[in-house]
Amino acid sequence: MAASTCVSPGVGTWTSSSKTGQPRGLSDYSRLASVSVPFKRGSLVFSSSLAPSTQKCSRTHLSFHASTSGSSNGASSDAHGVTATDAPSAPSTEAALILIRHGESLWNQKNLFTGCVDVPLSQQGVVEALEAGKRICDIPVDIIYTSALIRAQMTAMLAMTQHRKKKVPTVLHTESDRAIEWSKIFSEATKEETIPVLTAWELNERMYGELQGLNKKETADKFGPEQVKIWRRSYDVPPPNGESLAMCAERAVKYFSEQVEPQLAAGKNVLISAHGNSLRSIIMYLDKLTSQEVIELELSTGIPMLYVFKRGKFIRRGSPTGPTVQGVYALTRSLAAYRDQLDKAILE
Repeated sequence: MAASTCVSPGVGTWTSSSKTGQPRGLSDYSRLASVSVPFKRGSLVFSSSLAPSTQKCSRTHLSFHASTSGSSNGASSDAHGVTATDAPSAPSTEAALILIRHGESLWNQKNLFTGCVDVPLSQQGVVEALEAGKRICDIPVDIIYTSALIRAQMTAMLAMTQHRKKKVPTVLHTESDRAIEWSKIFSEATKEETIPVLTAWELNERMYGELQGLNKKETADKFGPEQVKIWRRSYDVPPPNGESLAMCAERAVKYFSEQVEPQLAAGKNVLISAHGNSLRSIIMYLDKLTSQEVIELELSTGIPMLYVFKRGKFIRRGSPTGPTVQGVYALTRSLAAYRDQLDKAILE
């Protein structure tokens, strides 16, 4: 069995391969034989091996490489790997933070500037959202935040159909007293089986102004590729009548720090489904990237990124790989224990 996944620079590109018999749960940690985590500006390499066991588990090799030319200086030293002593001896509260860039949209497919135009997912985007859900199906989710745009909401909803807990994501309508009253759930048992979904325009994609709806190639032919690159990739130069990345970051990070971070501090596990630029902004905040580093950050559509919030710090874990969880480095002991509980529930 083999898996290959590309995630963003700073989050990384990793490849794993293994045969049948992959051990699961907390037993994974006892089999971690070696961890190598050289980290320098321009590259991050993670390697780990699982020694063969009586369960006939073959040796597994993982590599992790980040291609951003800048350093990632916000995560603590264990953000880039797992050691056999990864968990503290005493229990400690931690919360999972999952970030997902929406799947491919119909305008992504047509190579059009989308920005804040509300365009749904393409058929490929639906597939990407479902695959994203498989990757996070073992990770607890207590609350979901999405942008106000349908492609981000579709991605979150489709992803959660794959979660093993089978809770139903339910959009909270708070725009008026009537909306609140009409969407009220009167069964406490049903409430326990739902996940609240909050939508926020602050998590929207960067507003591309007069570029929205234009073909990217035709725009480059008209204005020149260098000018279009400045509009798309500079930190503080906006497209005509649009937002710069700095402007997008101001609203997205403010919302994250004021609304999302308190939930994590309270021990709630959070999923955010949003967009390339709003998520780049949040990652800039989490990893303390510079303005130069963040403009070089690329996020693939439909690939989840996992952070753990613990003792007031965000620890980057990588990209979870779903049911087989070949990348054991992506899970902490608490997350592995949660997955074990899901396995036991199926057997009962």
